[in-house]
Amino acid sequence: MDNSFNSFIESVKRYFRGVRAEWGKITWPEKQQVVMETIFVIVIVFSFTVAVYLMDIIYKAIFGLIK
Repeated sequence: MDNSFNSFIESVKRYFRGVRAEWGKITWPEKQQVVMETIFVIVIVFSFTVAVYLMDIIYKAIFGLIK
């Protein structure tokens, strides 16, 4: 039982050593890039929201004429 526990502890240590090694390889984006991409996403979401809203109004008007 003691051997399996030591094996488990060694596995956990190995895992976190690997995490630490990979963490150093990460290239983080510049702040300006993050801000620009965030603005871009907000503009896209807003545009699609407006487009869907306008289509809803148009379809309601068309179906209102059919009734």
